[in-house]
Amino acid sequence: MNTKRILLAFLVLTGWMAPVADAQNYVAVPDGADDAAVLEAALAVRPSERQMAWQELEYYGFIHFGPNTFTGKEWGDGTTDPAVFNPTGLDANQWVAVFKEAGMKGLILTAKHHDGFCLWPTATTEYSVVQSPWRSGKGDLVKEVADACRAAGLKFGVYLSPWDRNHPAYGDSPAYNEVFRRQLTELLTNYGEVFEVWFDGANGEGPNGKVQQYDFESYYALIRQLQPGAVIAIMGPDVRWVGNEAGKGRDPEWSVLPVEVASRRKIAADSQQDVKQDMFVPKDARGNDLGSREKLKGTSGIIWYPSEVDTSIRPGWFYHSSQDDKVKSPRQLEDIYYSSIGMNSTLLLNIPPDRRGLIHENDIDHLMALRRRIEATFAVNLARQAKLSSVRPARGFEATKLTDGDKHSYWKATTAASEHAIEFHFKKPVTFDRLMLQENIRNGQRIEAFQLEIYQNGRWMKVAEGLTVGYKRLLRFEKVSSKKVRVKITAFRAAPELIEAGLYLAPEN
Repeated sequence: MNTKRILLAFLVLTGWMAPVADAQNYVAVPDGADDAAVLEAALAVRPSERQMAWQELEYYGFIHFGPNTFTGKEWGDGTTDPAVFNPTGLDANQWVAVFKEAGMKGLILTAKHHDGFCLWPTATTEYSVVQSPWRSGKGDLVKEVADACRAAGLKFGVYLSPWDRNHPAYGDSPAYNEVFRRQLTELLTNYGEVFEVWFDGANGEGPNGKVQQYDFESYYALIRQLQPGAVIAIMGPDVRWVGNEAGKGRDPEWSVLPVEVASRRKIAADSQQDVKQDMFVPKDARGNDLGSREKLKGTSGIIWYPSEVDTSIRPGWFYHSSQDDKVKSPRQLEDIYYSSIGMNSTLLLNIPPDRRGLIHENDIDHLMALRRRIEATFAVNLARQAKLSSVRPARGFEATKLTDGDKHSYWKATTAASEHAIEFHFKKPVTFDRLMLQENIRNGQRIEAFQLEIYQNGRWMKVAEGLTVGYKRLLRFEKVSSKKVRVKITAFRAAPELIEAGLYLAPEN
């Protein structure tokens, strides 16, 4: 997967993003719009209900498993004998139990990777589990995983590679597009609810290889028809790739992004309702700044397009025994947690089963160490011990809303100020080294810069700072102690709104 997203810059986004009634997650910008009009359009963009539900999951797992697990390859070429696929102890319930105990809320299975081998008994090709000795050719791994997820209360998602190095129809665009739609139909009708469909952008055919024109618009339409609650990720209109596979987010991390509109004749002024053939191409999805006011200038459309951070617990995406001693350490995983979930993104962490068909013991140990660390850090919100206040809150949206645990109540400032502050007053000094903020993204993304301060020696001192907040922002810093703490919002696009705020102290070890 190291170069698979090279096509991301050419992502086709169609009018199947979300019904306007769901949320206005795209707004067209009129020609010649000034900066104020562009900013107004950005403020009108909101997540759809499916995007909101996906964002609230925060943390879920990836499973890469197939012939590559047994050949030692990362990208199979489609010629591997299906007989190699024969895990001796495969237990999907073990996978799901590990994911759940690790704190994950869902699982995405690579139902078909680039080699074209299907992990379910598809009618579209013979290159599948049917031709393998596993379960005597009668197995259906997609079903086993979907059933295990459902029994454990985890969400289930599917990865389906458009690039197929085995199917003879690949390169005959109309024929292969029909094959791909049939594969999608099987996956989206036979295995219950699907929360995410993950399309990879990889294609290593090269300039002299097969040329396949993917009919993404028809894929999106089919998904919306069969699984209307599923987000379509990476090569899709709902969720974007963060831009790297190292597990690193960015600051600022905007969910409100400019897009290029290939044809605007059919676009209504404020909706995508009539957009079916037009293409939306995100500008730079790998830069350090994707959605600032400067980046919005001159755009013809603005979209809600949040980030997913995907990375593997091992150097490879598939299992290799040589990497058993190269599993990311709990400290590395913690860093990834803060730079993904803590930076307005979700975390999709790949945990590849071994040749037995089980999650390896080393991976489990490190996953559980991460969960213990995160749970211990965020067990006690010290902010709930404080008296909260803010200057000029909007009526009915006081600072006390920030610690009530209700995701539907929030603090809101008035706009009659150049900056806003929320103060935490404690009866005695408290010690902390973590800040958590959550913006009310149901009303858009507004905060552009903020800082954390403590009151010491008769003056306010800055402890930490950040740019965007979004769904969730976590800051780490050296331990500090004070009776008075404040979060100061120094730049914003409209009256700031926060759902939750927290101060925490991480354990020593």
